[in-house]
Amino acid sequence: MHIFANPTRFLGIARPLTPWLGWGGALLVAVALASGLFVTPPDYLQGESVRIIYVHVPAAWLGMAGWGGIAMCSLMQLVWRHPLAGVAARAIAVPGALFAGICLASGSIWGRPTWGTWWEWDGRLTSMLVLFFLYLAYIALAGAGEERGGNSRIAAIFGLVGAVNIPIIHYSVLWWRTLHQGQSITLQGSTIDASILWPLPIAVLGFSLLFAAIVLMRMRALLADARTEARLKRMAQA
Repeated sequence: MHIFANPTRFLGIARPLTPWLGWGGALLVAVALASGLFVTPPDYLQGESVRIIYVHVPAAWLGMAGWGGIAMCSLMQLVWRHPLAGVAARAIAVPGALFAGICLASGSIWGRPTWGTWWEWDGRLTSMLVLFFLYLAYIALAGAGEERGGNSRIAAIFGLVGAVNIPIIHYSVLWWRTLHQGQSITLQGSTIDASILWPLPIAVLGFSLLFAAIVLMRMRALLADARTEARLKRMAQA
């Protein structure tokens, strides 16, 4: 990854890649949501409410994957001193928090007709709520570190420690048997009928591409802010 340590080299790749990821992701999301709304049949138990799966599952995946990216970047920042690792972690944090929030909101909407309640202190729901608050705390720590100048080591350490919550979210439906259903998709197959399942991978891929585009745009914006600030400091010292 040190090949991308030079901001100029990174920007030379990120600029043309961003629109391809963004428009490609938007197209896939549109196809998946249109198929999920108008092509796939309703579930025999959940009825029309099952269609929220095409937003809820990708949001849950990206909320968790986003923190995995923060943890990886934090490790690179602390161990290998990668100059763009802290920038990448900060860029991931906001869209990661957004998708974690979408996961919680869509899950609450889905749970109301299915469970008869908007919220349940279920293992999966509670651990996902903890992840959302971890995102907010990381954003605050990283912002405070940026105000002091440079990338915050405290935020990087927090990014690594917070990764402990990811396996808790994943295995919560196995450790605690509550309202949230168990794993529907595993390496052995899926319990979801194929007529409902097929748009889901398209939605996951589309939202993932959009997520990557947002991260690249935020990294470019953060690098531009850093360059502007450095230029202003040089002008002030001249």
